[in-house]
Amino acid sequence: MQSADRPRRRGPHGHPLLVVVALAVATAVAVAACGSDDDTGGEAATSTTAAGTTSESGPALDAAAITDTVDGLVTELQVPGAVVLVRKGDDEVLEAFGTRSLDGDDVTVDDHFRVGSNTKTWTGTVLLQLVDEGLVALDDTIADTLPDVPGGDDITVAQLLDMRSGLFNYSELLSFNQAMDDEPGRAWEPEELVAIGVAEEPYFAPGEGFHYSNTNTVLAGLLIEELTGNPLADEFEARIFEPLGLERSSLPAIDDASLPEPFAHGYLYGTNAATYQDLALPEDQRQEAEAGTLLPNDVTDLNPSWGWAAGAGISTAGDLADYVEALVGGGLLSDELQQERLDSLQSTDPDNPAAAGYGWALASFGPMLGHDGSMPGYQSFMGHDPERDLTLVVLTNLQASPGGVEPANEIARTLIGLLSETSAPEDDATAPD
Repeated sequence: MQSADRPRRRGPHGHPLLVVVALAVATAVAVAACGSDDDTGGEAATSTTAAGTTSESGPALDAAAITDTVDGLVTELQVPGAVVLVRKGDDEVLEAFGTRSLDGDDVTVDDHFRVGSNTKTWTGTVLLQLVDEGLVALDDTIADTLPDVPGGDDITVAQLLDMRSGLFNYSELLSFNQAMDDEPGRAWEPEELVAIGVAEEPYFAPGEGFHYSNTNTVLAGLLIEELTGNPLADEFEARIFEPLGLERSSLPAIDDASLPEPFAHGYLYGTNAATYQDLALPEDQRQEAEAGTLLPNDVTDLNPSWGWAAGAGISTAGDLADYVEALVGGGLLSDELQQERLDSLQSTDPDNPAAAGYGWALASFGPMLGHDGSMPGYQSFMGHDPERDLTLVVLTNLQASPGGVEPANEIARTLIGLLSETSAPEDDATAPD
């Protein structure tokens, strides 16, 4: 879930889109959306639901409607490839669309994607597990464990997790975006990322506002390593991936820019620096892209270490679906702390209680809880609605359309509207609290 901040528009991974996306999703819950009739020619790789049947959880998923909707949006948004999973009770639609590269093979449902800020929920979950184990407390300060962080005496663990520390987001700097363009293979050390963030003026005093910042989650990752004595990747494996059977999820080493086979190549229109303040291309370039004369850049091998605990994760649709159900439904934390995590969600806009919610490395998208991710080459969404036992995962190998639309979030928004229309009682289709 990318965040909301004002006035800054974006950075390569920490750009402020959470509120915008979540409000759009909430609108879609109340007003059903329709997909285009265009056809990308992508075939459903898996569909375990027959349209028109029913299950114990209510009306079954309409696989044909889901496929048609995604087909249209993939074409409209010029996405090379996508994987979509919709699960409702015992019914599941899992489909792949398009190609894994501009001139390559078809995407499959088993393809690996970089999942960006969905990684934040892994980091938050492990840190909360350490709270459960008594190794750290939510009201402990950063300085209690990492004494050398400037201002760490006043910032709590909870404020790192719910983006209320005030720490500057290092990926909002133009100089950082330019460095990513100039040195795409650079391996960024976590301490280096934190140093860049804390060198800038904080947005506000700790606890006095909300601002989405990768600096928070990188610090959370360093806390985990200091408290456990283990690499963050090992803690993810032992505490999340192995218990849930997530065999296709990983956090790569900082010098590893590869993805496991099979994988989708990642594409970006323009450059990080050129799209620094706006994901949309200039009008002339947009017209060229829409005409097919300007192609996106292949940024698959851009080293994701610049996101580390905040965004370097790799996964698949099936793994993310199983994970987000546990993230929201429980099983990774004690029952008490799980409920506290859900209760930690609060509006990111104090003047608008219906705005997007953000809590301890967890966000709300209308009726769904989960996160999203946006980074050069990839965009993703994962959400679970426990009331309707509905899970949605969208993975795309394009960060943004020529017009600046984040495709996974747009597909998710539209599908949530479609699913609300077909499966929810009329008086239940409301905006989030």
